[in-house]
Amino acid sequence: MLGWIASAFHIGGHGHAEQSLAADAALAASQEGIRTVWIALGLLALTTALQVAIYLLSGSVALLADTVHNLGDALNSIPLLIAFYLARRMPTRRYTYGYHRAEDVAGVLIVLSIVFSAVYIFYESIQKFFNPGEVTNLAAVAAAALIGFLGNEAVALLQTRAGRRIGSAALVADGQHARTDGLTSLAVLVAAAGVWLGFPLLDPVIGMLIGVAILFITWDATKTIWYRLMDAIEPETYDRALAIAHDQVNHHDGLQEIRRLRMRWMGHRLHADLHIAVKPELSTAQGHDLAEHVRLGLFSAMPLLSEAIVHVEPWSADPEEFHRATLRREPVPGPISQGQG
Repeated sequence: MLGWIASAFHIGGHGHAEQSLAADAALAASQEGIRTVWIALGLLALTTALQVAIYLLSGSVALLADTVHNLGDALNSIPLLIAFYLARRMPTRRYTYGYHRAEDVAGVLIVLSIVFSAVYIFYESIQKFFNPGEVTNLAAVAAAALIGFLGNEAVALLQTRAGRRIGSAALVADGQHARTDGLTSLAVLVAAAGVWLGFPLLDPVIGMLIGVAILFITWDATKTIWYRLMDAIEPETYDRALAIAHDQVNHHDGLQEIRRLRMRWMGHRLHADLHIAVKPELSTAQGHDLAEHVRLGLFSAMPLLSEAIVHVEPWSADPEEFHRATLRREPVPGPISQGQG
C-alpha cells in the first residue's frame, strides 16, 4: 500500500517514467491544476481560521455553523487534488489510457457536494421560517460572513479561470462550489443586516433565493461533468479542429479528404481521432508524412490537444472499397465537410 501511494504521488525516484512525464505536453496543465488546488486550500484554511477566531471572541452559534460548513466543503477539494496527482502517473497494462479520467470522477463528487449545499440551504431556510431564533453578536457574525464570502469568491475566481485555461471541467466545478459557499456566507451577512434593521424574516427569504441561485449553478456543473463523462465535445472546439484538418487538405497535394474526426476529453487532456484519405499511389512513407502534417497543424493551433491519432487510407470514390473485410464490425466513414458533424 505504501509503495502504491508513493508511486501515485511520485515520492522518490526519478527514472525513465519521470523523464517520459517531463516530455508530456499535458504535464504543465496538471502541475497548474495541482498548484491551483493547493492555493485554494490555503485560502480556505485562512478564511476558516479567521472565522474560528471571531467565533471564539463572539460565541455566535450561527457563525459556528457557517464556519463548520465552509471547513467541510473545503475538504471536498482533496479528491480533485488526488485526481491531478493520479493524472501524472504513466499508463499501465490495466489503465492503458492512464488515470486522467479520475479528474472527471472527482467532478462527480464535487457536483454531489454542490447539491448537498443547496439542500442544506433550503433546509435551514425553511426551519428559520418556523423557528426564527435569535441572532446575537451581529457585528461579529457580519464580519465573519464577509470574510467567508470574500475568501470563497477569491477561490472561485482562481479555480474557474485556471480550470478554463487548462480545460479542467472538475476544477471549474470546484470553483463553482466555492461560489456557492460564498453565497451561503453572504446569506448570513444579509441576515445579520435584516435582524439589525428589525426584519428577522429577511434571513430565510434571502436563504431561499440563494438556494435557487445554487440550483442554477448545480445545473451548469452537472451538465459540464455529464458532457465529460459521455465523451461530449464543445461544438466550437470540434469545428475548429475540422477547419484545421481541411486547411491541411487544401495545402498538401496528395491529401484528398477528411473522412472522420472524433474528439473527447480525458480529464483536462483533449484527444482527437481522424481518418484521412490520400491518393492511392502514394507510398506508406508519403502517407505517413501527410498524417504528420495534419497532426502538426492540430497541435500548433490547439494547445490543449495532447493526443491526435490519424488513420491513413487510400482514397476511392467508393469509401467502402478498402474496408469490405470489416464492414460488419465498423461502418465506413464518408467524407465530412466543414460545418458537418
